[in-house]
Amino acid sequence: MSSAERPATPLPVAGTAYGLGIGPGEPDLITLKAYNVLQKADVIAYPALEDGVSLARQIVDPHIPEGRIEIAIRIEMGKPADPVYDAAALEIGKHLADGKTVAVLCEGDPFFYGSFMYLFGRLADAGYPVKTVPGVSSMMACAAQLGAPLAAKNDVLQVIPGPLDADRLREQLAKTDAAAIIKLGRHFAKVRAVIDELGLTDRARYIERATLETQKMVPLGELPSDAKAPYFSMILIHRRGDAWR
Repeated sequence: MSSAERPATPLPVAGTAYGLGIGPGEPDLITLKAYNVLQKADVIAYPALEDGVSLARQIVDPHIPEGRIEIAIRIEMGKPADPVYDAAALEIGKHLADGKTVAVLCEGDPFFYGSFMYLFGRLADAGYPVKTVPGVSSMMACAAQLGAPLAAKNDVLQVIPGPLDADRLREQLAKTDAAAIIKLGRHFAKVRAVIDELGLTDRARYIERATLETQKMVPLGELPSDAKAPYFSMILIHRRGDAWR
C-alpha cells in the first residue's frame, strides 16, 4: 500500500492522554501511530531517573518537535513509586482539564510490564479519556536480534521475572517449552544457577540492551562465571534449542 492509499491516522483528541509504546531502544522502531500522536501532542511526559536520565526521552529525541511542554516523572530508586505516580497523574490531569493532548512515553509496550499502566489506572479512574498505543516489546526485539523465534506449534511460552525466588524459577522452567526471563540485573547469578541445574544452558541465549549501540548477545554458556547483567537484559530459552525443530 502506498502512502497515498494509507488511511490517515486521526488527530489526537483534545483533553486525551495517550500512552505511547515507543519500542525497545532503536528510534526507528516507534510505530507510525505513536509518531503521529507525538507530533501533535501538546505535552510529553516520560519516566526519568532522579539524576535526570530518561531512556524513553532519549529514544524519541529525534522525533520530538520543538516547543512542547515536557514532564519528567522522576522515579527514586529504592523508594515507593506510588506517590510519584499520584503526583504525575495530578499534573497530567491539569493539562487534560485544559484541553491539552498529553503523550506519555513508555519503553517497549505500555501494557507489557510497562510503567504507563500505573498512570492509566489513575487517569482512567479520575474520568479522563486515556488511549493506549501498543509498541514493539523488548521480548519481540530480543528474539529478532538473536534470530531465535520464541515459540511454534503448540509450545507454551512463559515470561518469567528474574526476581522470583530460586524455587519458583526452578518450578516454572522445569515444565516450560519456551521461556523469556526478564529483569535480570542483580538476579542474574541466581537465574543462571537454576538454568545450569536444569540442564538448559546449551539452549539459552543471553542479550542485553537490545537494538541499542551497546547491545550484547551471546550463548549463555559462553559468559564468564562472574558475569554481571544490567536490568535491561533477557535470557531466551527453548527446550528444543530452536523453535522450528
